[in-house]
Amino acid sequence: MEGNRKLISPFRRPLCLAAAAPGGKAKLTHPGKAILAGGIAGGIEICITFPTEYVKTQLQLDEKANPPKYRGIGDCVKQTVQGHGVRGLYRGLSSLLYGSIPKSAVRFGVFEYLSNHARDEAGKLNSTRGLLCGLGAGVMEAVVIVCPMETVKVKFIHDQSSANPKYRGFYHGVREIIRTQGIRGTYQGLTATVLKQGSNQAIRFYVMTSLRNWYKGDNPNKAINPVVTGTFGAIAGAASVFGNTPLDVIKTRMQGLEAHKYKSTLDCALKITRHEGVRAFYKGTVPRLGRVCLDVAIVFIIYEEVVQVLNTVWKTE
Repeated sequence: MEGNRKLISPFRRPLCLAAAAPGGKAKLTHPGKAILAGGIAGGIEICITFPTEYVKTQLQLDEKANPPKYRGIGDCVKQTVQGHGVRGLYRGLSSLLYGSIPKSAVRFGVFEYLSNHARDEAGKLNSTRGLLCGLGAGVMEAVVIVCPMETVKVKFIHDQSSANPKYRGFYHGVREIIRTQGIRGTYQGLTATVLKQGSNQAIRFYVMTSLRNWYKGDNPNKAINPVVTGTFGAIAGAASVFGNTPLDVIKTRMQGLEAHKYKSTLDCALKITRHEGVRAFYKGTVPRLGRVCLDVAIVFIIYEEVVQVLNTVWKTE
């Protein structure tokens, strides 16, 4: 009878992102571990995938001209390398790297904090709650980190297209932006950024939670190897791209050097529709798809592996 009671205990391992602890009980990921693991994962990932982010941003900023500056992804890469060398594909990396580490740290820390309080009595995080926790994490990272980071990054990349670039580096650029536009200059497109990041993480964590629950089935202790984690991450990334690329385009326009043309996020959306058509909302989808799928896959793999290492050296209840 005692053995049977153990089998039906409500404290079986939840079908969620937490790792299994000895004895079959669920061990929740401490937010502190999530912050550290997320920061490490974010820093490594951005160094690998930044060129695709650069190309995506350039294509989104390349509004209809007579004629357009770039004919596509390959032409954008070719012109950049010819004009600035291979290093040109990494223009703006410093601003994104400085932000990616705290961004991922905030994302995973907030998600784990919220999800630890959102699980049911059996310790399970269902898909709907995963979506809501992801939404909360996305909004927090947008306000605290992403908006100022992305604004500086977009201004740096756009500045390179100017005849006389005015930013000589990260700190110089930030100083100039604040000097001429104030702190508000680093918070252009806040509404669009909150919408984008909130929907991004809501979609990604919803998909990841759903796929993990499906994969584990009736065996909550079933291990998930890095290849499977990466595959699930890539699927989650693709879902977020198709779900919110229009918001990404609007955000990029609102943060560019010509953001003064738009009165608000809604005005930006209306002007893009009126002057460029609905298709303009999906500019840069292909390079963004490649970058985001790789991005999310790498981040989740590294995050899970770092958490496992931390669990061995950092004991938490």
